[in-house]
Amino acid sequence: MTSATAHQSTTPSGHTSAIRAQKVIGTDVNNRAGDTIGEVEDLVLDKQSNNIMFAVVSFGGFLGIGEKYHPIPWSALDYDETQQAYVVDFTREQLQQGPYDSLEAVTRGDLSKYRDKAFDHYQVPRYW
Repeated sequence: MTSATAHQSTTPSGHTSAIRAQKVIGTDVNNRAGDTIGEVEDLVLDKQSNNIMFAVVSFGGFLGIGEKYHPIPWSALDYDETQQAYVVDFTREQLQQGPYDSLEAVTRGDLSKYRDKAFDHYQVPRYW
């Protein structure tokens, strides 16, 4: 297929319906007021359902010291073109009270406990 005949499937908002993980990782995460609260460190995939379990969002540290890694349900992040960031409807306090751990802990082994805690805490509808 040539580039002239290829087209990308888009969502109703005009965004493409697919994105490479490497474009997501490192992107800022803001609140609705536009304040940066962290950045996407990783994505965790559910191999059984082929869904994204959650994004791992880092915040709370300075220069990597004291940073906390929070599993945030992927469906709770909306990309805002004007902010060039993912936006969540949660307050800083809600995020601080949410589940978190070391980067190694939230990205290794059976991660369903972090998924379940995150979906429960943020009251996001489950995909499974």
